[in-house]
Formats: sequence, structure tokens, C-alpha cells
Amino acid sequence: MRILAIESSCDETACAVVEDGRKVLSSIVASQVEEHQLYGGVVPEIASRRHVEAIVPVCRRAVEEAGMTLEQVDGVAVTYAPGLIGALLVGVNFAKGLALALDKPLIPVHHIRGHIAANYIAFPELKPPFLCLVASGGHSHIIEVADYTRFKVIGRTRDDAAGEAFDKAARAMGFPYPGGVYIDQAAKRGDERKYKLPLPKVADAPYDLSFSGLKTAVINAIHNLRQKGETLDADSMAASFQRAVVQMLVERTLLAARDTGHKTLVLAGGVSANSGLREAFKNRCGELGLTLYFPPLELCGDNAAMIGAQAYYEYQSQSQAGRLAGLALNAYASLSIEG
Repeated sequence: MRILAIESSCDETACAVVEDGRKVLSSIVASQVEEHQLYGGVVPEIASRRHVEAIVPVCRRAVEEAGMTLEQVDGVAVTYAPGLIGALLVGVNFAKGLALALDKPLIPVHHIRGHIAANYIAFPELKPPFLCLVASGGHSHIIEVADYTRFKVIGRTRDDAAGEAFDKAARAMGFPYPGGVYIDQAAKRGDERKYKLPLPKVADAPYDLSFSGLKTAVINAIHNLRQKGETLDADSMAASFQRAVVQMLVERTLLAARDTGHKTLVLAGGVSANSGLREAFKNRCGELGLTLYFPPLELCGDNAAMIGAQAYYEYQSQSQAGRLAGLALNAYASLSIEG
């Protein structure tokens, strides 16, 4: 089954053709990062307008690179939640029109489910059940993946997502947007123990995360240095901050794995591209005898290939869960992965 997939939940307009959930025939991503860098973050109105401009040529190119015509696709998939509502609506409405014109099934896909499915593309042997850490600019979840379409959230952030904390801390350190990649690079040059930063915990929820206090601690530390006339060692602050985030993510995920009995761990989302996080998980999983998967860098960020991968399994489960949609399909800024 060849699925044409569309992703427009934030600031990337993406389209891909994916065969049987595992083979990517084409994957095109039009990024808006350079434009949003001017503002230090994503401007929703600008993102929506750029999606309108890019979605037709991006999808046309994806079909051409797959060596197909539109009429040869077997279904149309689209991210419908969660994300920036204006951005999502561009993709959803385009997909609805395309599916109607082609008389093809329309498959709605949850964005976080898509991030998890990125690993199916990279690792043909990977199958549920497993435990997955999804960490990105908008999401930080520890999820039990019981089957391809059955999920249970057992841990989540109570405030900022990990990627959001990276971006805000990076801005305070003087790095450009998006901050995660700059902190990762700077951390390699810095002393991760130079600055003492907190490791917040949620007392009544051992698997939950909280990054707001850590982000605020970084900002306050930088302000205090400036007030005293002292020079900020940005590389060491980046290293100290990254160490704290990585420690929290690794500790909570491994605790959840121990308590649930999962022996296979999966990473997903934009933050899974962080080299410090990957290295820490590789080391700890090696010590504990756990199997670890994380996607290649090109599949960590938002892309349509991951949406096409998950769409295949959503389509297969339609008889039980009604995974197909009609023209009444709407977009949602927030929506549980469990639904």
C-alpha cells in the first residue's frame, strides 16, 4: 500500500510517499527555520501562510520523486493533531480536498504517533511492544507502545517540553533559534560541572518531568553573572544545562522501564537528535542489557515519512478503531495520543 502523507503541524511543510509503512519512496521537507530565526521562535501566522505557499509544490515533488502519479497512490494521510492550529488546518484541508478528488481513503495521524513510527522506517525488525521516550519542542512523554495503534502515557512533562526548554535556555545564552543544535555543539566544548543546576522532580508522579524550573535557573544564573559583572562561559552553561536535561530524561525513562518490565527502549522526536542524550542512553542501556533504538537524524525532526509510516498501521486497524476520516475531519491543537 502506497500512502501519500502530509505534515504541517509546525514550521515544516512536508510530503512523502511511503510503501507498507516501512519503505520511503520519497520524502520532501520545506523548512521555514531561517525566516523564524529573525523572531527567535516560530510565529504561527507566518508559519500558516508559508504552508499555504509550499504545500502544492512540495506534494507535487514528492509524487514525482516516488515515480508515480497522484492517481496511483492508495491513500492520503495527514497530521491532524497536535500542533499549531493554523498550520494543521492547511495540511488537513489540502488532504481532504486531495482525497476527495482522487476518491482515496483519508487517514488522520496523530503527530506523536508519527514520531514513534519514524523508527519503523529505520529498523524493519522493530515491533511493539516497547517503551518510548518522545521528546521534542512541544512534547515530552514516556509512552508504553502496546501495539501499532495502542498507546498509554505513563509519564509526561508538567510544564515545558524538553525542546522548548532547550530553545529558551539557548536564547538566554545568546545562541540562535532553534537552540537545541547550538547547545549540543557548545556542550562538547564546555565543562558540564561548572554551573550547578537543579534536577526537578514531581513528588507524586515518579515518571513525570518538569523543565520550567531548570530553564528559569539557567536564566537567573545568567542574569546574576551579568549583574556582578562576571563573564558567562556559554559553552559550560550549555554543557551543564544539557547534562541536567539528559539526566532527567534518562533517569525517568529507565525507572519506567524497570517498573513496567520493558526490555526494549525507543527514542523519538527532535530532542532524540541530541548527541548527549543518545550517548547517555547507549551507555545506560548497555549496562542494563536493554535494547535501544533511535531514529537517524533526518527522521528525528518533523517529516511526512513518519506520518506515512504510522498511517499504514492506522489504516490496517480501521475495522476495530475506525481510523479513516471524511470531510468532517478537523484539526486539534492538543489531543491525547491514547485516543
